[in-house]
Amino acid sequence: MNPMRTSRKSSLQSTVAAASPGRRVFLKVTAAAAGGLTLGIFSVDVVQAATAKAPKAAPSGPEFAPNAFLRIAPDSSVTVIVKHLEMGQGTYTGLPTLVAEELDAAWSQVKVAGAPADAKLYSNLQWGTMQGTGGSSSMANSFEQYRQAGAAARAMLVAAAAARWKVPADAIAVTGGIVSHGARKASFGELATAASRQPVPASPKLKDPKDFVYIGKHVPRSDSKAKSTGTAIYTQDVKLPGMLTAVVAHPPRFGAGVKRIDAGGLEGLPGIRFVVEVPNGVAVVANSFWDAKRGRDALKIEWDETTGFKYSSSDILAEYKRLAGTPGMVARNDGDAAGALARAAHKLDAAYEFPYLAHAAMEPMNCVIRFDAGGAEVWNGEQYQTVDQAAVARTLGLEPAQVALHQLYAGGSFGRRANPHSDYVLEAAAIVKGMAAQGKRGIPVKLVWTREDDMHAGYFRPAYYHTLQAGLDADANVVAWQHRIVGQSILDGTPMAGMIKDGIDPTSVEGAASLPYAIANLHVDLHSPQVGVPVQGWRSVGSTHTAYSTETFIDELAAITGKDPVAFRKALLARQPKHLSVLELAAEKAGWDQPLAPGKGGAKRARGIAVHESFDTAVAQVVEVTVSADKSFTVDRVVCAVNCGLAVNPDVVRAQMEGGIGYGLSAALFGEITIKDGAVAQSNFDDYRVLRINEMPAIEVHIVPSTEAPTGVGEPGVPPIAPAVANALATATGKRLRKLPLDLSA
Repeated sequence: MNPMRTSRKSSLQSTVAAASPGRRVFLKVTAAAAGGLTLGIFSVDVVQAATAKAPKAAPSGPEFAPNAFLRIAPDSSVTVIVKHLEMGQGTYTGLPTLVAEELDAAWSQVKVAGAPADAKLYSNLQWGTMQGTGGSSSMANSFEQYRQAGAAARAMLVAAAAARWKVPADAIAVTGGIVSHGARKASFGELATAASRQPVPASPKLKDPKDFVYIGKHVPRSDSKAKSTGTAIYTQDVKLPGMLTAVVAHPPRFGAGVKRIDAGGLEGLPGIRFVVEVPNGVAVVANSFWDAKRGRDALKIEWDETTGFKYSSSDILAEYKRLAGTPGMVARNDGDAAGALARAAHKLDAAYEFPYLAHAAMEPMNCVIRFDAGGAEVWNGEQYQTVDQAAVARTLGLEPAQVALHQLYAGGSFGRRANPHSDYVLEAAAIVKGMAAQGKRGIPVKLVWTREDDMHAGYFRPAYYHTLQAGLDADANVVAWQHRIVGQSILDGTPMAGMIKDGIDPTSVEGAASLPYAIANLHVDLHSPQVGVPVQGWRSVGSTHTAYSTETFIDELAAITGKDPVAFRKALLARQPKHLSVLELAAEKAGWDQPLAPGKGGAKRARGIAVHESFDTAVAQVVEVTVSADKSFTVDRVVCAVNCGLAVNPDVVRAQMEGGIGYGLSAALFGEITIKDGAVAQSNFDDYRVLRINEMPAIEVHIVPSTEAPTGVGEPGVPPIAPAVANALATATGKRLRKLPLDLSA
């Protein structure tokens, strides 16, 4: 039962029924089904070999593996086992940097491998016993762990050298992967066997930051060469012997199911092997992607829409507006906001509309799966190892330990691959289960979703509706703030539902319930209606909408009081040093107090600013815009300041801020998924626009120096950009935009 309740049960309550795990229909299409294959356990190296990339010769002799996070081979190569998915955010560089730093290895000898699914060894320390990547937590939760792994290995190598040379351990130096004492030198590989016999130190000594060689400095990304030369292995690159490809026909409306399948149109089509009904559609399995797609297009499916969702975006918004007129579940309540608002000398009211958003990752959803008597293997850009491993095991009647997950690169995610329902992974599992039911066990299958599949049948950032009210006293001080949010919970009905407390999904109110401004009377509440549109986290999660409403509203209050937006914020952030550090740095570097060069041909130019903290990282952005007479506009320049604690790799931090700004601009300027009669209207990048390279503004990123432990950078660059643009447009035109995507002509 959903723990969230509104004042009245929403008329849009989902009618989606959970698919029965036992409802699997397997249709034999041709008699040419291949026999079962017995394949060994595949490592990533074998996958590379299967894709015609020659594997390197393995070094002879045993490896030195002092812990779960690194191993040293006889050739002195250091392989760092990274427990977090690399989807462009830099984990395959940042975490190995920590090991190399404490190990005193040469960066050139460092290699990277993705960790297998094993929550006991590789859990996300911020998530308890679960292994996974998300919430900008990779560096934040692994900083000490990976440093200690490197330091422990170094101590064992030094102890081995000390025993060999009969000298004190503190007389030995390690530099660039070479252990030395005077003229005597040894490589890591030469000491590896002896080091493996040394006890593993429980609390190895870590370096003093003043001695850092790599941390805080430029270190080349470990994945740049492979991604530049096309040798990086993504799921789409995997080719296993006898592998087939599957695509799935999904119902046009959310929540609909299969009523009848007519596979007669597949007769005579080349390459078709099987048709399998899966919980949310019908899969066609064939020799190639194009064979499978042609087969899917030829299927005739009668859909059962009795349980289908049939509302449109306008219906959802109307219901949200109705709910916004009633009290919600209280997320924060400081002082007496209602009383202070009633007594205020001046009041400001605003309402904000935020649409559904697609993740639009460059690599649509896909995975490779093989299921035989020994268990199952999955090759995937794997973001939620523990969740997906357990889900696949349940579907196939296995124990989680019998499901091996091979972690590959992912071509982006932005939250999409962190799906608590394991949607596309379970789809692949259902396909091989259906094949196994007909004796076709052991054939590897690659499931491929097209862009259109993910737009129509994927998961989305929820739509939201906000109302805000503020009260000012006679001296123009903010004395009251009321904020109401209406939108679907992304946690309800998932393995993470335990995070919901007292009816509050914390991801829905983050950035609002944690508002940093010093306002004595502050109230935030929430409605979480149940709607039959599938939703999940989207890059920067709740801050995608709360940053916009709060930062444009605070800017509007500054304008009403006649105060400079930066000065107005600074006064309210006097006790927030992290926010102040980025606010002041961004304003300084942007030349906030200096006039802008005038626009050409009567165009207006202006600046806007926004500051927001998400995932313990504060970011401020100053935006410069040019608005033409026809109300079109360009975003010309973005100055970004970030306080993320110690910047382990400043280049990666800058890249993540730049990428976040581009991603956030895409949503701010174009992003909108609209629902019509229970179906998504958009299909691909032609009608779901993303930012084009010629539309990317000039960006400069400034990092606040810090000795504090690192915080996340994968997501915090996204939230401030939309409100900063909107505030700049308001300065240029006087028009406050309270609906996204931004449109001055509306």
